[in-house]
Amino acid sequence: MSKVKHIPLPTKQQILDFIRESPTKVGKRELFRAFNLTGEHRVHLKRMLKELEEEGAIERGHKRRFGRQGALPEVAVVEIVGTDTDGELLARPLAWREAEKPPRIFMAPERRGLPALGAGDRVLARLHRLRDDVYEGRTIRRITSGPTRILGVYELGGEGGRLRPTDRRQKHEYRVARADAAGAQPGELVLAEPLPGRPLGTRPARIVERLGSMASPKAISLIAIHAADLPVEFSAEALEQAETASSAPLRNRVDLRDVPLVTIDGEDARDFDDAVFAEADPDFPGGWRVIVAIADVAWYVRPGDALDRDAYRRGNSAYFPDRVVPMLPEQLSNGWCSLRPGEDRPCVAVEIWLDAEGNKRRHRFLRGMMKSAARLTYTQVQQARDGRPDDLTAPIVDRVILPLYGAWQALFQARRRRGVLELDLPERKVVLDPEGNVVGVQPRPRYDSHRLIEDMMIAANVCAAETLEAARQPAMYRIHDLPAADRLESLREFLGSMGFKLAKGQVLRPRHFNDILTKARETPQVHLVNEVVLRSQAQAAYSPTNIGHFGLGLERYAHFTSPIRRYADLLVHRGLIAGLGLGHGGLSAAEAGRFAEIGEHISATERRAAAAERDAVDRYTAAFLADRVGATFTGRINGVTRFGLFVTLDETGADGLIPVGSLAEDFYVHDERQHALVGRRWGRIHRLGDAVEVLLMEANPVTGSLVFQLLVDGKGTRSRLPGRRSYR
Repeated sequence: MSKVKHIPLPTKQQILDFIRESPTKVGKRELFRAFNLTGEHRVHLKRMLKELEEEGAIERGHKRRFGRQGALPEVAVVEIVGTDTDGELLARPLAWREAEKPPRIFMAPERRGLPALGAGDRVLARLHRLRDDVYEGRTIRRITSGPTRILGVYELGGEGGRLRPTDRRQKHEYRVARADAAGAQPGELVLAEPLPGRPLGTRPARIVERLGSMASPKAISLIAIHAADLPVEFSAEALEQAETASSAPLRNRVDLRDVPLVTIDGEDARDFDDAVFAEADPDFPGGWRVIVAIADVAWYVRPGDALDRDAYRRGNSAYFPDRVVPMLPEQLSNGWCSLRPGEDRPCVAVEIWLDAEGNKRRHRFLRGMMKSAARLTYTQVQQARDGRPDDLTAPIVDRVILPLYGAWQALFQARRRRGVLELDLPERKVVLDPEGNVVGVQPRPRYDSHRLIEDMMIAANVCAAETLEAARQPAMYRIHDLPAADRLESLREFLGSMGFKLAKGQVLRPRHFNDILTKARETPQVHLVNEVVLRSQAQAAYSPTNIGHFGLGLERYAHFTSPIRRYADLLVHRGLIAGLGLGHGGLSAAEAGRFAEIGEHISATERRAAAAERDAVDRYTAAFLADRVGATFTGRINGVTRFGLFVTLDETGADGLIPVGSLAEDFYVHDERQHALVGRRWGRIHRLGDAVEVLLMEANPVTGSLVFQLLVDGKGTRSRLPGRRSYR
């Protein structure tokens, strides 16, 4: 008599693990097959599935298939929310109503001939789970239409007018009938709107605004400004208000005109809204008295008036290599609210008394009248400090400049004790000739004079937050959260693979990251470590709810020092004026009741402006490199995605793409945790931070895109080079 084979029954945990690890929802058939079960085990399996469902560990979906609780269905409507730091398109489930953060969905690139997806688009997508809370989505069909406005270059083709979009994500062109061209000439930058047309083939569009010739150097910034939809026109009421503004009366202001306050900014600065002064404290040996004076914008811009409405809509100024899109009209931003040397200007100032180690002993705010003693640059101040003064700085070295450095040395000691995240991330500076043409792209220098102003502004901002709290006034805090737990875990794993250990099981501080950055400084991985640490950080924002500022190691922090260019600072000024009884222009009750909404709005406008500024630099850089197509460059991989490698060039800091299809003939898998593309066949690894040599294949000033080919030992990584395609 043969024995009946005994099949061990799975536990609930084994069933749960199988369901959780499955990329799609599973049914009983998959469970029977996975655990070699037979019909006699049906009751046992049904009971355990019911218990898991009642416990909330799994949920039942379509056709009685099961998935882990909170898992997304195989097909769902998703909304595009933007891109991640590597440039991959992110989406979220439209129907997500859970209290927890929704899963991340990376959308695959659209098929050729279809318009690119953009923020706000909604699509029906097929979802494939890559791992817990991370999915890949592929578009089945669009639910919302494409863009309502298209920025592009008008050209003539064999079949009439064509519109080539400036957005690199839009890989198709539009056709423009003669009657819809609005008189546009070939090569002009235009705004157009799509027209109804056939679902397949080239879509029609109508030009609604002509913006000028693409041959003009001004076109590059115009593209970035219009692509980001930055407001560029002030209302007639706001302009009239700015034009009729006049000097503020001295009245009850503290007269600071005899104090040698100076402004210190970059050579290309266009507005001057902060001035500084320091002297040894005669009443406290080794201590310092510091004054940070800020333009009194609140005197000119009152809650709810025309200037205020326009400033709120902008949220902040945006800075481009050839121009500024200001938060306030020029009559104020470069006039009455700019601390010009030798001219009386109203200000809100904070006096700070420090001990020899940079600890704040006390502070006070006042509303004053000042007269800047000099408009200085960072380079001038640093050279004067190093013993090379010029005609302007020589007379004030001992009386003004050296005391500023003395006070800063005390503040710097306090900064080091507190622990501030010290990332080494150089900025790019676009150099233009008088006609606006690009003549160079170079790293922006960083001197101790930059750090001096930075630390004095931070000290003033801390004083502002403390004073608002003491006065029981609403505060618009500048907040920076701790890195998210999932990002930290990925960072620990990645750093561990390189021999760096990030503390675990304790409250993380900036100094923990700094320890790793210091150790990496003398290694070939220094660029890589700085990149991955940066990507692990949360994004700073504005909020009336204080959670502290992790990166600066501060419990409370509020922007006070730039009310010309940041609406958040104007709100802080108004709060100080109201809370300390400093006169007219204080915070209104209506504003105070909307602080949460205002915080979200100005956080969004800040991100919008920053994206436009980066976009402009990318386009200027592409224009600078356009005549060097075919040249070779050295650089480093600064981003790794499923569709290719992003590379930053050593010479200019320019960023471009190596498409995955142009890599060595292999199938590459994206290892997100290791920030690498790994070849399945030959095992070649391309990793974030790797030094590379590349050939410039394409530089497109219209889209700002650069396309590279990877070189190995001076040769291409394919035997058949790709054609000159446009990756826009």
